[in-house]
Amino acid sequence: MRDIMGLMKQAQAMQEKMASLQEELDTVEVTGAAGGDAVQVTMTAKGQTRSVRIDPSLMVADEREILEDLLVAALNDARGKAEQAAQERMAELTKGLPLPPGMKLPF
Repeated sequence: MRDIMGLMKQAQAMQEKMASLQEELDTVEVTGAAGGDAVQVTMTAKGQTRSVRIDPSLMVADEREILEDLLVAALNDARGKAEQAAQERMAELTKGLPLPPGMKLPF
């Protein structure tokens, strides 16, 4: 019975830590870049885009497709960094827990 109570306490503590982590991920910002930093996108670790910066030299009407491609690349770069930041914080939270291999939180 003590084991069950211990597990319940651990689960409750984990739930509280997960809620705290979710709030923290709203404040963690990463910046993705493309074109030698000519296009930069800043977003939260939860994937919400905060800002886009475009170097004025890219604002040429005939090169619209290049700018569009750079925006996509910068967004993808930022999204990858956001996912990495979230995974790192989740790993810190679950460190020491006896989770089966490949199991990810939150479920």
